[in-house]
Amino acid sequence: MSGTRILPWVTSLIAVYHFFAVAQIPSFLGIFVPSNVHLAISISSAMVLVFLLLAANGERHGEDTEAAGRFRKVPWYDWLLMASGLTGAGFVIFFHEAILDYGEFGFLDARGVVLALMLAIPVLEAVRRTTGWALPIIILTFVFITVFQKFLPGLLYGQGFPIENLLYSAYVGDAGIFGLPLGIAANIVIIFLIFGALMEGAGASRWFMDMALALTGWSRGGPAKAAVVASAMFGSISGSPSGNSATTGVFTIPMMKRVGYTAAFAAAVEAVASTGGIILPPVMGAIAFIMAEWIETSYASIVLAAAVPALLYFLIVFVSVHLQARKDDIQPLPRSELPKFWPVFFKGWYYLTPIGVLVYFLVIKTFPPGIAASYTCLSVVVVSFFAGRDNWLTPSRLIKAFDEGVRRWITVASITAAVGIMIGALELSGVGIKVSRFIVDLAGGDLTMTLILVGLVSLIVGMGLDATPAYITLATLMAPALTQLGVPPIAAHLFVIYWGLASFYTPPTCIAVFVTSSIAGSKVWATGWEAVQIGIAAFLIPFAFVFNNGLLLRGSLDQILIGIGTAIIGACLLAGGTRGYMFGRINPIQRLILFGGGLLLIAPGITLPAIGLAAAAVALSPQLIAMRRSVTQRPQ
Repeated sequence: MSGTRILPWVTSLIAVYHFFAVAQIPSFLGIFVPSNVHLAISISSAMVLVFLLLAANGERHGEDTEAAGRFRKVPWYDWLLMASGLTGAGFVIFFHEAILDYGEFGFLDARGVVLALMLAIPVLEAVRRTTGWALPIIILTFVFITVFQKFLPGLLYGQGFPIENLLYSAYVGDAGIFGLPLGIAANIVIIFLIFGALMEGAGASRWFMDMALALTGWSRGGPAKAAVVASAMFGSISGSPSGNSATTGVFTIPMMKRVGYTAAFAAAVEAVASTGGIILPPVMGAIAFIMAEWIETSYASIVLAAAVPALLYFLIVFVSVHLQARKDDIQPLPRSELPKFWPVFFKGWYYLTPIGVLVYFLVIKTFPPGIAASYTCLSVVVVSFFAGRDNWLTPSRLIKAFDEGVRRWITVASITAAVGIMIGALELSGVGIKVSRFIVDLAGGDLTMTLILVGLVSLIVGMGLDATPAYITLATLMAPALTQLGVPPIAAHLFVIYWGLASFYTPPTCIAVFVTSSIAGSKVWATGWEAVQIGIAAFLIPFAFVFNNGLLLRGSLDQILIGIGTAIIGACLLAGGTRGYMFGRINPIQRLILFGGGLLLIAPGITLPAIGLAAAAVALSPQLIAMRRSVTQRPQ
């Protein structure tokens, strides 16, 4: 049997193991699996796949070799890295009592140091192959700071710790490789990635696309609006902005170009909408569950807080698409070419069932996210048999979905394990707290300036990382700077998520734009500039909900209603300012006033929004007068 035929069985075995472990079936059978052992099995699986699938230069294997029916030739150094990682993790699996002894002693002996290095080095190399050089350099920088701290100046100065202490923290400590980040990847993220792959395999992505077209295709710019709706819905499930861009983009981008949108605009809309799916409840690409674990609050509170900011984000995108269609006089698609809503709905209504099942087990039954997602995956399999025969999740299709989900997961697993090394180093050195204090001090304790600095750093750190590891890294480094100034933890974490995810469509490392521009045939920089304008909400809405907790559904009812109402108007004005159109074309001065008015309308209170509304009304008065004249002069 060829390697490419064996590999899906290996990934399926990894998927099934995680289902059993997350659903606590071993405990039900009377088998106790310590958390460290489970995580060691998990990271071992991920490293094996990384070194089998990814060459040292980052080239991904499996797709090209499949046609030839043979497995790629793995070089000797990859076998060596694989063996090293398996030895380091295998010791945790088979000699767990010795790990417990290390925990009591508080340090590693020579054997422990060697074993820790044998695991840490392959983990860092796995991260380099899956994400590039940026994250390993960041991690190693904090490692070297911890070791050589007493020789460093300023806020980096400290007592310093020998390599034995650092490796103890990474190998045995609660904040190391086997800490919370990898625990989230092994107990939550992998199940949700498989859930997304199962939904794709069952045909849900195409149904979401048809539903979006049926709802919006009849209006101006219908295909672009359909792209926003479909990408938002499926992006929330898939958990990958770049993956979602590729999945839905092959349908939406050609349609947008066909009705008259430029290639750059079409690619930008898809990139921004696909990225926004990560902040859209109820799934949020699994980030909602990670955040709930991180700040020790309920999943329901996360979803409620994230709802209004996400809707404002997509409102700006949706209105931008509509105004651009008006500006370019793009006509609706002929109704004869559009799917009809009710036939499409009844053809695939059952695809909504898994989402309902997920919400039921999370909110009503308050099950842990991993267990809730496991039951949801079972519901997807059942639902698939209501679809056409081509969408049935038969054993072969299940294996394919498991394979796709696990392949997406290995990057997350590698990164979260490596980030554990960084967190351990930060806890030892205290640099993480010092960085937060430094940002606050640099801003002079001013909240607005601190938000700007945290946002810019979050944008830079998020570049080149996938959604989940970007959030975990930023939650570790940046969110504490905001909570020190009294920002509620939910608001602080949502703030860094928005700015970190904006890197997916902000040049130069705009991964989602790379994907969509290749589909559209557009230039990357032109597409990136369009995406920044369309996705301006990711930069502005976070400031709004930090200063106005009503947007997070916190506070009195009148504060919440006023805050949401003025923010909706402000979102529309911001879209008009960026597109240069509102009831007609507007000049640069009008655009500037409109944009400023939109900013004031999403500010807290009543005074600033009132000023913003008045300024926007003055700026738009020529268009409003012209509209009134055209109506009065129209023949009766």
